[in-house]
Amino acid sequence: MDKTAWIIIFCLLWIFTACNNDTTPNLKIESDIIPSFTSTYFPKDTLNAVTQYGATSYFYYRDEKMGYDYELAISLAKFYDLVLDVTVAKNDREMAEILRSGKADIAIFNTAKTKKLSKDFNYVFPQEETYPVLVQLINRDAISDLTELAGKEVWVVDGSLLHERLKALNDEIGGGIDIKLADDSLTVDGLMLQVSNKEIPFTVAYRRNALLQKIFFYHLDIRIPIGVTQQNGWLVRKSNTALTDSIDKWLQNESTKRIKRRLHPIYWAKNPYFAFKKVHVPEGAISPYDDLFKEAAKRISWDWKLLAAVAYVESGFDSTAISWAGAQGVMQLMPSTALIYGVDTFDIIRPVKSIFAGTEYIKSLDMIYRKIEDEEERKKFILASYNAGPAHIIDAMALTEKYGKDKYIWFDNVEYYLEKLSDPEFYNDSVVKYGPFRGNETLRYVPYVLDTYERYLTRK
Repeated sequence: MDKTAWIIIFCLLWIFTACNNDTTPNLKIESDIIPSFTSTYFPKDTLNAVTQYGATSYFYYRDEKMGYDYELAISLAKFYDLVLDVTVAKNDREMAEILRSGKADIAIFNTAKTKKLSKDFNYVFPQEETYPVLVQLINRDAISDLTELAGKEVWVVDGSLLHERLKALNDEIGGGIDIKLADDSLTVDGLMLQVSNKEIPFTVAYRRNALLQKIFFYHLDIRIPIGVTQQNGWLVRKSNTALTDSIDKWLQNESTKRIKRRLHPIYWAKNPYFAFKKVHVPEGAISPYDDLFKEAAKRISWDWKLLAAVAYVESGFDSTAISWAGAQGVMQLMPSTALIYGVDTFDIIRPVKSIFAGTEYIKSLDMIYRKIEDEEERKKFILASYNAGPAHIIDAMALTEKYGKDKYIWFDNVEYYLEKLSDPEFYNDSVVKYGPFRGNETLRYVPYVLDTYERYLTRK
């Protein structure tokens, strides 16, 4: 986040100046084309899915069902006016058996592509390729060569593809690995947590998932691959070509692409599964700092739960969090920004100070956008600026006005032109003062905070 003092000063001056913008014909924004329900795609009113528990697939948080794959499966079901029914399998083998038997239509679990599974199933909804790695702690006893696993305990989920890979690896190094099979209640994510907590010495996982856990538990060592890069995705029986075709149509739809962009940072950046494993949240609370948020929110006339949502998206409520750019603390402020509000580098990690400074920064952004009379719309601009700084948001507002859209409406208006700021045709426009900007993170950030806030509103 670039929240420097000179941008704030400039933006406060911007309140009192007017922009003289030329107008040109309105650009067309592609609309969604939603297919009507037909029995050609689905001969029944229920989509039966099978999955496994995991940090990105499916889990419960305080009785709420969550998961990247789960929420996208809900989107698929709604797209075709279906009800989603979910069965949870214990492992990859059981999941494949349930799907093969016809008890489920689809496996909504990101599954590595193998020759054996490819004989019976089509891989749909492909996700980022990955490869299996050894998971251990960073310390002087960490191994650097797979042959050193001989005589060591390595824990794995029974009946999983990773179990099969570990057995093959054992053969490749000449044997000696003490393969331990975990209890049915444990997942790959759970085993990684046990490594992190020094309960077990080694496990194996797919690197993409291990990287996600390493965000929260940085002392994990996931450097050593134990296999090759693999494609992956959801599974559908090869005989069910109608469902495969239907999923392809759903994936091509613009609304699906937007949902994927919205969900990606929720589960692949600040995943709640891991965030709440690291930060203790008292029973019945939203965060460890509810009282601080309640008090601070009064100064900006916000619902305290929205302020808490900002903090969660920024840091997962981790007061020790430091971003790659150097933003720190619960509210992830740059030290230079925090200093404007009297918070030095020693105090920035103190939750009470961080929340105070973050709230004061929000108050200054509220001043910048006070011309936006609709308070709910104004909050969206404030959120975008909290993430990106106000300069590029103001440029996007100028473009929005020039092309005949409403510069005081975020979604499908200013949001649209913020994305265009990476295009030379737009960032070279005379109304753009701050040059190019890649706004993908900000485009995800605003709905992410608002979605988190909506979740908090349902909490008692």
